[in-house]
Amino acid sequence: MAELELTLGYCFTDTALLDQALTHRSCAAKHNERLEFLGDSLLNMLVSDHLYRRFPDLDEGDLSRIRASLVSGKTLAKVAGELGLGAYLRLGVGERKSGGNRRASTLADAVEAILGAVYLDADISACRDCIERWFSGRFATLDPQASHKDAKTRLQEYLQARKQPLPEYVVQAAEGEDHQQQFTVACHVAMLNTAFTASGTSRRKAEQAAAAQALLQLEKQ
Repeated sequence: MAELELTLGYCFTDTALLDQALTHRSCAAKHNERLEFLGDSLLNMLVSDHLYRRFPDLDEGDLSRIRASLVSGKTLAKVAGELGLGAYLRLGVGERKSGGNRRASTLADAVEAILGAVYLDADISACRDCIERWFSGRFATLDPQASHKDAKTRLQEYLQARKQPLPEYVVQAAEGEDHQQQFTVACHVAMLNTAFTASGTSRRKAEQAAAAQALLQLEKQ
């Protein structure tokens, strides 16, 4: 475990905590799910703190979108890969045979569990140091200006970057007098195979709101 601790940038006083953080429920009764629960809250709070201090001019919506992309399961699985956690996971026989050490959700859970273990072994300051280290490259390349683009533009750029079909917007209803109309628009995203519905006092506002819903769902993946 010394090699892993070196990679993590943290040396445990109680190595049993690290063992538990790496233990999947398929392997033992004392597994990492409680540590994962703790680490999830710590991760969200400390990433929020980092963004709040670093970008004093961004509003709550922009900060939330940036945080969602940083703490998503997809991002955490990549962090786990960079830390080489797959080689250290303790899995049951069936889980190991089915490729559990490469499963994104299992890897993401392990990152959160280790963070919870660090907190119990030391304090929140040690957790902050770990996050700053593990996410340093991602923090360094954050582009706050991108968050100022409207939701439709960001959604289109997200899909284009992944060579996915562009979203389709369909007006489902337009109600009320001309000067007080309420539009309901559905934004269909083929990549998610679903539609997101929102309303607004103009077609444009309804489309933006629906696109924002789609973005939030994509960033959670």
